[in-house]
Amino acid sequence: MQKNSGFLSTFSSKTNTILESAGAISISLHPQSIPHYCDFQNTGYIVGEAPEQLTAMANSEELDPNFPPGLHLVSAFLAMEPSDSLISIARACGGGIVSENVQRFIWEQCINQAAAIGYAPYVRNFVKKLIFEVESTHGCVLDELYENYGYYMTSLKEDSLGRGKACKHISFLFTDGSLELSNCPKSRKFVVPLNCSLNMLEGDTGCSVWPSSLYLSEFILSFPDRFSNKTCFEVGSGVGLVGICLSHVKASKVVLSDGDLSTFANMKLNLGLNHISTRMDVLEKSDKELNLVKSDIGSNSEVQCIHLSWESAAEAELQEFMPDIVLGADVIYDPACLPHLVRVLATLLKQRQVTTQTRTSNCQEDIVNEGRAEEAENDEQAYVESTKTPVGYIACVIRNIDTFNCFLDLAEHADLTIRDITDTARPLKLLPYMSSYNPSCIRLFTVTSNC
Repeated sequence: MQKNSGFLSTFSSKTNTILESAGAISISLHPQSIPHYCDFQNTGYIVGEAPEQLTAMANSEELDPNFPPGLHLVSAFLAMEPSDSLISIARACGGGIVSENVQRFIWEQCINQAAAIGYAPYVRNFVKKLIFEVESTHGCVLDELYENYGYYMTSLKEDSLGRGKACKHISFLFTDGSLELSNCPKSRKFVVPLNCSLNMLEGDTGCSVWPSSLYLSEFILSFPDRFSNKTCFEVGSGVGLVGICLSHVKASKVVLSDGDLSTFANMKLNLGLNHISTRMDVLEKSDKELNLVKSDIGSNSEVQCIHLSWESAAEAELQEFMPDIVLGADVIYDPACLPHLVRVLATLLKQRQVTTQTRTSNCQEDIVNEGRAEEAENDEQAYVESTKTPVGYIACVIRNIDTFNCFLDLAEHADLTIRDITDTARPLKLLPYMSSYNPSCIRLFTVTSNC
């Protein structure tokens, strides 16, 4: 193949660069929370560098889409990671450069799979940067890449870039140390296709994949026994990722809720993409639209989707669910919504009432359990099990300390106890290829009711 150079010079040189920077922010919280620092470090591949371990692997064997680093490159592409991150992994695959062998792998395993993404502008921008990367190192660019880029340049309008929705495929990759988990697939990867918004600035935030939902999903997949055979209720379910993971670990029942109608419709679409069939079931006692969903993917989970507005949620309606576990990801963001959120959490987490006779007969047992709970208070999971009360798991990025402290104040007045368990219940790193995801700035809290 003859080396082609200067191809990009015939096209517009205008590029869009997104610069993200953040300093270390010291956050002082209430006594229940642990002061911490947010350190925005890339937890995946360093842009511009090739990890030595993966470079050695690339030099010694052919790329395999089922094993790193080839697996990471394909996973990053299907998850629509930033192009610079893909280029960084591609360099690692080629021992520091994007070799012809790596280009061929990208063409066969990524570009030819672009139909699964269904978003041509993303593929076009990636191919453009890939060609520029190879040319800048005086390498040989595959003819297929040139032809592919030329096709996109002539078929795509400039105003179509960065708009609409696309199907991201989030691949949770299980390593050797996690093979004993009951939910670990034989393929060692659990892939979740999600129809997502690509531009949060257009007000479609509920259809975006938020960092805390990724963290909470990793937590569920890392500790499946906490959720297996449990009734789980998620507030602000968004794209439905957390609920899909709950179904995967065989929660007995999963209730997903969201107050935005367009987000709610997109969530139902994502359940279908993950082979969770949907049928309509409107309850007579409520004018809200309900959808009862039965899983077809081997789990015994019953999944129920509810259009639920925190502001108008009736206490009697919420009390009927009586979940074992309540979950929420990035739901602490708007001070105006916090009183309604806390009311919903307090209602869902109220301890189940027992009869006077039962309470009396179990008095001695309660005293014993209370003692065990006190001993286990420093062990989060043991504490929850010893108290045998509903528990909430809230994952969030603390973007505004005043907003978070407002949440803590409201929770205290609602007789809710908040505990920071981030450092004692860390999930497995199941998204090693995802440089856009930074778990170090996410905090995980348990919420329990004192009532």
